[in-house]
Amino acid sequence: MSEPEIRDDRAAGRLEAFQGGEVVGHIAYFALDAPARALVPVHTIVEPAHEGQGIAGSLARELYGMAAREGVVVAPLCPYVVRWAERHPDEAPAAGPELLEAAKGWLRAHPGRL
Repeated sequence: MSEPEIRDDRAAGRLEAFQGGEVVGHIAYFALDAPARALVPVHTIVEPAHEGQGIAGSLARELYGMAAREGVVVAPLCPYVVRWAERHPDEAPAAGPELLEAAKGWLRAHPGRL
């Protein structure tokens, strides 16, 4: 299978993977402004018919690439992205604990956001 086309829908907080014109997976995320700017992935979903094709990894890689291009950090709350980052430390710089706590606090303060 070919690499998915990945598109960022910042307004919706979704990084989406497309194959054949359909969304086959996405990472839901939000942008944190304080104490530092960061992208915060909350969950990763791949449609069942497309699991096992590397789509989630492609999404995680692109999220870290976007952050690098924007000069911001990724503060992962999504368990999949946390594991992916641990396996790819050269592509996924670690976020500090204060940033992760701020991201958790933002999520608690905005429970219906994602």
